[in-house]
Amino acid sequence: MRNTLIGAVCGDVLGSIFERKNEKSVDIELYNENSSFTDDTILTIAIADAILNEVSYESKIIEYGLKYPNRGYGSSFKEWLNNDKRKPYDSWGNGSAMRVSAISYAFNSISEILDEAKKSAECTHNHLEGIKGAQAVAAAIYLVRYNFDKKNIKEYIEGRFGYDLNFKIDEIRENYKFDVSCQGSVPQAIVAFLESDNYEHAIRLAISIGGDSDTIAAICGSIASIYYDRIPQKILDFVLEKLPQEFIDILEKFDEKYM
Repeated sequence: MRNTLIGAVCGDVLGSIFERKNEKSVDIELYNENSSFTDDTILTIAIADAILNEVSYESKIIEYGLKYPNRGYGSSFKEWLNNDKRKPYDSWGNGSAMRVSAISYAFNSISEILDEAKKSAECTHNHLEGIKGAQAVAAAIYLVRYNFDKKNIKEYIEGRFGYDLNFKIDEIRENYKFDVSCQGSVPQAIVAFLESDNYEHAIRLAISIGGDSDTIAAICGSIASIYYDRIPQKILDFVLEKLPQEFIDILEKFDEKYM
């Protein structure tokens, strides 16, 4: 398994057990038998499947969302999913950012990445903050692919998207609250990556602030996996055992084509 989409998936699974049971520490037990994949993984796979089969992002989001219900979707997304007359609902939530990572591998210019990230977001998350969150994550992964260092990634994200990344995880941990907005979780996920020493450390930092743990870890993990080019085998083995075979098949097909 190459380090493309699996980085987001591992973050989701490892963070899942902490979403409603926050532990404000990096010294956590990552391997819990009750951990599972959530909407972050499902919709990441959906976007990848859409790219592989050259169909609309919306069609695959609907297909996978209906096939795998009750996996942590937000109330507005569930209402959209189960409505025959679906329209974007002006969301600024981090659902747009958690599912975007495949785009960063399938397209090869920053303008394409930003355009496709916008398309993947706006079928549901057409608020400017929802679109910006997806674009920022996609751009960060793209910059890592092209060997930008952390300093330059930080400067680009701050300059292009206006996010303030000048804080430390240790500084925000105590008072950070549950926040599903892009503006309240994407910068935190990026800073967890920027502060990290390796993939596992990135995930631990992301989970340690609390809040929407699986999504923050998925976003952080999607960037960290390609930067460090190595996810510990123990994590991979643990996570892959939690996934349906069709998810593994999509991950492998995507790796074969784009890595």
